[in-house]
Amino acid sequence: MNQNQSTPLFAIGKVVPREITAEMRESYLDYAMSVIVSRALPDVRDGLKPVHRRILYSMHELGLTHGAKTRKSATIIGDVLGKYHPHGDIAVYDALVRMAQEFSLRYPLVDGQGNFGSVDGDSAAHYRYTEARMTRIAEELLHDIHKDTVAFRDNYDATRKEPVVLPAAVPNLLLNGTLGIAVGMATNIPPHHLGELIDALIHLIAHPDASLDDLLEMVKGPDFPTGGIIFDRRAIRDAYASGRGAILMRGKVNIEEGARGMQIVITEIPYQVNKAELISTMALLAQEKRIEGIRDIRDESDKDGLRIAIDLKQDAQPQKVLNNLYRKTDLEKSFHLNMLALVGGIQPVVLSIKGVLEEFLKHRVEVVTRRTQFDLARTRERIHILEGLKKALDHIDAIIATIRRSSDRAEAHQNLIKKFTFSDLQASAILDMRLAALAGLERQKIEDELKEKLELARSLGALLKDPRKLRDAITRELIQIKERYGDERKTQVIKSSPKELSDEDLIPQEEIIIVHTRGGYIKRMKPGNYRMQKRGGKGLIGIATKEEDMVEHLLTSSTHAHLLFFTSSGKVYRVPAYEIPEGTRTAKGRLIVNFLALAPKEEVTSILTGVVEESKDKDRGYRPQDRYIVMLTKYGIIKKVERDAFAHVRSNGLIAMTLKAPDALMFARFASGTDDLLLLTAHGQAVRFSEREVRAMGRQAAGVKALRLRKDDHVIGMEMVPAKTIGVNTPKLLVVMTHGYGKQTLLSYYKKQRRGGSGIKTAKITAKTGALIGGHVIGSDETELIAISRKGQVIKTNLGAIPALSRATQGVRIMKLDPEDAIASITTL
Repeated sequence: MNQNQSTPLFAIGKVVPREITAEMRESYLDYAMSVIVSRALPDVRDGLKPVHRRILYSMHELGLTHGAKTRKSATIIGDVLGKYHPHGDIAVYDALVRMAQEFSLRYPLVDGQGNFGSVDGDSAAHYRYTEARMTRIAEELLHDIHKDTVAFRDNYDATRKEPVVLPAAVPNLLLNGTLGIAVGMATNIPPHHLGELIDALIHLIAHPDASLDDLLEMVKGPDFPTGGIIFDRRAIRDAYASGRGAILMRGKVNIEEGARGMQIVITEIPYQVNKAELISTMALLAQEKRIEGIRDIRDESDKDGLRIAIDLKQDAQPQKVLNNLYRKTDLEKSFHLNMLALVGGIQPVVLSIKGVLEEFLKHRVEVVTRRTQFDLARTRERIHILEGLKKALDHIDAIIATIRRSSDRAEAHQNLIKKFTFSDLQASAILDMRLAALAGLERQKIEDELKEKLELARSLGALLKDPRKLRDAITRELIQIKERYGDERKTQVIKSSPKELSDEDLIPQEEIIIVHTRGGYIKRMKPGNYRMQKRGGKGLIGIATKEEDMVEHLLTSSTHAHLLFFTSSGKVYRVPAYEIPEGTRTAKGRLIVNFLALAPKEEVTSILTGVVEESKDKDRGYRPQDRYIVMLTKYGIIKKVERDAFAHVRSNGLIAMTLKAPDALMFARFASGTDDLLLLTAHGQAVRFSEREVRAMGRQAAGVKALRLRKDDHVIGMEMVPAKTIGVNTPKLLVVMTHGYGKQTLLSYYKKQRRGGSGIKTAKITAKTGALIGGHVIGSDETELIAISRKGQVIKTNLGAIPALSRATQGVRIMKLDPEDAIASITTL
């Protein structure tokens, strides 16, 4: 034939025209089924995919038991590829490597020698460098495989047989779990604790109708090789009931005090989390300031175990940092359970945990039944041979003579059957013995063995006839396995689900002092930083300030309160109090512009401590009846706004009051609508009038006149006189002057006036006392005064040591000051 001539269609076989869509549909279905059955999904009976089963069977054939010498992984991979699994060598090696990783399997099936990867994601060394053998528990999967316990089939080229499934004396599907992606379906089963699974199996054998809740009394939940913590028994139950669900995992963490401050120490991480990537993510989040408070992260893991040390900054809240680590990294992760496995070796089914255990027990019943049948057949065969040997003892000389006279084995075999009526098997057994051994047969030994085998045959027969005895045999074997391989649970199970915590939930609620300087620095401190001193003491250094800086605001608050910052330009900002960094008594603090988006020349003039919420049942930090916020400017303009107007404050602030130059917003206070207002001026004047004289306005309104000021005077304070104290003589007004003088005066001395008046004298202002710097209406629970000077001196003294005097007096010295210093701010506790 001419080489250029095309080959006729009939010459290459039968050609059938088909629609390509139909061909693609059928071929894809064939491919999908091949992936599902032969590659991606495990068999529910032994918990293995084909590649893992072939690796273990090949190692079994190579004699690589747990007590044998390890062999090169290359030898194993070559054996698997050549005999059973004609696919990629790397894919087979990866499967072997995973079975050797203690962080991947709860009970590793391969004992690897060399580099088999790490929890950091490091790859295993090439298979020419590593060695392997089976672990002891892996041998339980292959135990009794030589006793016809499972079916065998042809390998890929029909040159040898391979097991369809392994006998599996342990419930490997749940024991080590699995992960696989097939076509249109996937499986993801977590590992479990051996002892708990065996307890559940034993209970299910004794009580086949046991409920899921009965089984979950024994199986607490997954038990991951990396330990960690899992939450929510209800979610675990739902996942086990349906075969699908999410289980929340967290790493195990301790908060410790190290040599360089507080540390968060991670000793266990969630399952399937890459440690190196986890640390890298944490470092990146800290670097980008998406998680605040981290100073350094170190991997201190060694041969003794995993340890990640996170050093915290001095002002960091450990629980808050940890909460952010849970939210933003894989330190908290969900395991999405999907218990899909092949039932009957071919049908993919999503099973409940009870379904998986029942399928395993069905398999064990079949394995033990087939093993018993095999043992019974071998026992009966031995009994038949022993009966022949016993018979041969009665004619031993004649038998030996017959064998000697025969020309070959075949003739001797026929002569024994013909002359002594032995069976083929008995004749073969006699001929297999050397003549010397045959002549030396002892009747007693044969009779003893025969008796033993007859008893064994009766026992095996009874086992096959009585399902109860078969179940008892399975139970005994399970108990032995538990005794042999039982260990402690690694993963802690918390019954309840973790509360979705806000940052505030993780901050201890504590009383704090907020200090804000004129130079724009702010910090918070514990009140205990200051010891009580006698009136007139010099005080302690309270803050490290520049020479030109001075304390502007000093107020008590709580770590769970929110701070409202009112500024000179009439704006308001909101910041949680716990976000203000904690500092020592002498620390300068941080610039307030780190927390507020202040414009140039915009200054914080008043700070309110409390929570402003729309919902009335969320009020904290102020009296529940305080429905309003009252604001007052430097030159006496007052305004009242409903507090809910500030329920949502944007990060760049809100307009609180519209001002006319050169006026500035100076004070803001919570109010009920029924209180009295007491306004104080630098020249020592005081005006008291009812809050009802100021109507509520819109947020951007300008306000009304509060008092008439004399030339060069300005407002230095605004105090609320609670409605319940009006007409009562006990409350007092504390006033303090710049040169360290102060006094208390009964509120009854301050008669109520109309809004807009010039007021009455509240203190005698002299060169010795200096101007009025502040005043405060003393509450019934307030017992201490803290005063802080412009140079940072602080005194804490008992209010009882400050005398109650009349209005027009200069008071007594409460704090000694240097000539250039002056009191800047006061607060009470």
